[in-house]
Amino acid sequence: MKTYFLGIDNGGTVSKAALFDEKGTQIAKAVASVPMLTPQAGFTERDMEQLWTVTANVVANTILKSKVNPSHIGGVACTGHGKGLYLWGKDDAPNGNGIISTDTRAWEYPKKWAEDGTADRIFEKTFQSILACQPVSLLNWIKDHEPKRLEQTKWIFEVKDYIRFRLTGTASAEITDYSGSNLLNCATKRFDKDLLGEFGLRDLYEALPPLVGSAELCGTVSKEAAALTGIPEGTPVAGGMFDIDACAIAMNIVDESNIAVIAGTWSINEYISKQPVLDHSVMMNSLYCMDDYYLIEESSPTSASNHAWFVDMFLAEERIAAEKAGMHPYAYCDQLASGVAPQDQHIMFLPYLYGSNYDPQAKASLIGLDSHHTRAHMVRAVLEGIAFGHKVHLNRLLANRGSTDAIRLAGGVVASDLWTQIFCDVFALPVQTIDTGELGALGCAMAAAVAAGTYRDLREAARHMVHMGKTFEPNICDHAIYNDKFALYESVSAALSDQWKRF
Repeated sequence: MKTYFLGIDNGGTVSKAALFDEKGTQIAKAVASVPMLTPQAGFTERDMEQLWTVTANVVANTILKSKVNPSHIGGVACTGHGKGLYLWGKDDAPNGNGIISTDTRAWEYPKKWAEDGTADRIFEKTFQSILACQPVSLLNWIKDHEPKRLEQTKWIFEVKDYIRFRLTGTASAEITDYSGSNLLNCATKRFDKDLLGEFGLRDLYEALPPLVGSAELCGTVSKEAAALTGIPEGTPVAGGMFDIDACAIAMNIVDESNIAVIAGTWSINEYISKQPVLDHSVMMNSLYCMDDYYLIEESSPTSASNHAWFVDMFLAEERIAAEKAGMHPYAYCDQLASGVAPQDQHIMFLPYLYGSNYDPQAKASLIGLDSHHTRAHMVRAVLEGIAFGHKVHLNRLLANRGSTDAIRLAGGVVASDLWTQIFCDVFALPVQTIDTGELGALGCAMAAAVAAGTYRDLREAARHMVHMGKTFEPNICDHAIYNDKFALYESVSAALSDQWKRF
């Protein structure tokens, strides 16, 4: 009898589910948008009950599409966007809206902690910078602005831990996600009251759920969740993992040979190492989903979501033209951009809709427009600018680990050969893709397969379930052009860095 594994992925804008067999073949998937709430500038939220309803429907639709007997589903696991904040109340209901990782309301707290020495003190325990979108910053904002909400908090969740809680009724804190939150002591791999005390959050220690591993069995599907999702009651549920881990393990990142680049809502750039980087030269060290490895990460909210926004906001005519031509709007935009050679436009797009690589107050910008430029030039500039934002991070990673065999690339970018080649030429490194449509969900399915006993560990699951796709080689002539443009990108970004606070 064939066994199947279900992965559930809640990113910043959509909920997805995909069903895989034990060889990693994707059988079926379903996707649905989850409305983003923006009550004021800098706030990005979602209704937690609506998120659960959408997720349950997506799972049910996946199972229906697959035509698989639900009793053959051997396990489930969840992933999600990481950072952000999802609070569960003492009244056993969502405690306010969930906060997405693009939220910048708490930008003042990391700045204050850098100035008063807190950031330096906690680094010896957390191994990471403090970000405005991390739970420690958001919890302090809530403490200062909505104190009664904290008093009513029973559990502090990340998004995928919230969804797993709704699936099982058991509260757990999966370790890769919480190790990127500044709530966990990454040296001891435990929650730490003294660490919480540094942030003025000691009273919330009991609201942190018990820690579990990525491939650890940590509950079964409840009767209530079974009725909503179609997953049989009692189906094993694994811990799952932070989406950057889920994508990395689904890209066969099981050793230190390659760097993973994920172009999604966030620009994620990472490699694994048995030693964290402790000289402050990278943004984040967190715990990887494989024991004894750290995930060395450079990231910012500067990636493909900027492209989606640009298309939605400014290319209404192009969307209509794409529909008439029977094309996806993004494919139509690729067609426009492909008519502009790298040397034929020097517009700089700074992909800072949700903050820059290092400044949450930065703003998106198109700089260098003149009267001869068309929308095709601007689309090309957006594609290039997002790749340049990734290169800023990649350069910091390479400064620590030296060379790499190749870049493993994932996210919305890989649906476009044009955009993937731009990344390849900007990086001047081979770029490899993975032969699956839903990397995050595949990483979850791998964790579920381990928890169910099909595979011994994630390394063995990767051998059986991960399959490589295309390899792109860099065009050296185009790289030379992009090298000059990247220098201009960095210069323009630096010139504006002192101005963002005036906006």
